[in-house]
Amino acid sequence: MKNIWILAAIQLCVASANASLEQTCMSFDPTEYLTNTTLRLHEYIRANTTISLPGMDASCSRSKQLIPTDVCRVALTVPTSNRSSFIMELFLPDEATWTGRLLGTGNGGIDGCIKYEDIAYSLNHGFAVTGTNNGHNGTGGKDFLGNSDVILDFSWRALHMAAEAGKTLVEAFYGKPHDQSYYLGCSGGGRQGIQAAGLFPEDYDGILVGAPALNFNYMSAWRARFFVLTGAANSSGFIDAATWEGLIHDEVLRQCDDLDGASDGILADPNLCVAVFRPEALLCGTMNATNCLTIHQVETVRQVFSPLYGVTGQLIYPPLAPGAEVDATDRLLSGSPFPYSVDWYRYAVYNDSSWDPASWTINDIAPADEINPGNARTWPSNLSPLRDAGTKLLIYHGGADQQITGFDTERWYNYLSTQMDATSEELDDFLRFFRVPGMGHCGDGIGAWQIGQNGAGANGTLYDAEHNVLAALVNWVEEGKAPEAVLGTKFNNDSAAEGVALTRWHCRYPLRSTYLGGDAALATSWTCR
Repeated sequence: MKNIWILAAIQLCVASANASLEQTCMSFDPTEYLTNTTLRLHEYIRANTTISLPGMDASCSRSKQLIPTDVCRVALTVPTSNRSSFIMELFLPDEATWTGRLLGTGNGGIDGCIKYEDIAYSLNHGFAVTGTNNGHNGTGGKDFLGNSDVILDFSWRALHMAAEAGKTLVEAFYGKPHDQSYYLGCSGGGRQGIQAAGLFPEDYDGILVGAPALNFNYMSAWRARFFVLTGAANSSGFIDAATWEGLIHDEVLRQCDDLDGASDGILADPNLCVAVFRPEALLCGTMNATNCLTIHQVETVRQVFSPLYGVTGQLIYPPLAPGAEVDATDRLLSGSPFPYSVDWYRYAVYNDSSWDPASWTINDIAPADEINPGNARTWPSNLSPLRDAGTKLLIYHGGADQQITGFDTERWYNYLSTQMDATSEELDDFLRFFRVPGMGHCGDGIGAWQIGQNGAGANGTLYDAEHNVLAALVNWVEEGKAPEAVLGTKFNNDSAAEGVALTRWHCRYPLRSTYLGGDAALATSWTCR
């Protein structure tokens, strides 16, 4: 009987807390604190409710989202000029479960898709969370055409203004300011995080960035080049997905898999493979007349794994990493133009909706970077203001990233080290970069890719500083304990219910994941050197 009374009391307290949050939510008017904004949506959401997202552009591929906790949700239209604005959403948990932390989420590509899955992931760990549509709706860039203000919103303005607005509204809602502010984003969202680090070093106390789209104009040129390099899918000599997977990838592994000492299908450091890989081994000849490549196809493979150079021979962008070629057949090697590059050139660079991606040449590289629409380049040379503000920057990048080569993040890290005249040990004080062998773009892959970088990357793993990069960042900011390495997990068929397939320590750059011997699927068989 006593237990029944205790349970009833708990249920009454929960109901009271829910009612209190609902009352607080529905009486809260964010437009009182943010002038010139328009309230779009205002609702109280109970825990474990799946909300529909009818306002999302269909290209965002997000029609609904499970919200794990009781929250107050508000959405606002925030003007940025007389011809531009962005949509901002803020999710506020109950004060009893709120950790005092505020987190901003980024977008992807050139899109204006709010990542509600990242919002839900952050809510599950006690953050109040913001997200924006980056100043336009959908994954495309048509709204950039003839409107440089929309490009500015995409590049940096929407995220920065949302960071400031989020702090104002959090203080108004809870009656006290936030304790710490964080950011989470990957790909285009990774670029946003680095851009914020360089332009607004005090917006966040901790920034978590994955696969950042750095050197954005050059990256767009690199992506545009692939369609010209491979030819259309129906062109003569085009290398189809089956050949990349069944022939070329097998040859990459034959030549490179054991360079790290472990023949496990994962390249611990793709740099080692770039230095030795010879596609000529696949050239058709008298001894190898079938299941082989023509001279033209061999040269295509060589160029895929070679850097892009400009008209004067300057390095523009590093190559696709060996090991990423199979998944790259979905976009870079698909025989169709990379959509983000097409829209960037059409609507932001040339302001010409008729620009033909098949016409791209290396002569198109310089105009994009000279115009630098919206200052989207994102290639900072000095982060000392970020360091001096005490902000911590944690970066990860997959070794088998099929959309943004991890070599570019390495290149930027080295550039930053040189420009700041700082050793790796000195950079370690505020910036740590972790390479994740076998991880694809922001997640997935054959490596131990689950490191808590998002909801999918945390599914089935522990939320602690050892297994989870978000928890590690919080620990670094609030406890002063910087992560030395990150323990990644790979589940069988990427399902926690089917058990662990492998674990691996991921090393902070420039350290390399080094095989010690024994079972390569065990983290204890690897170290950082």
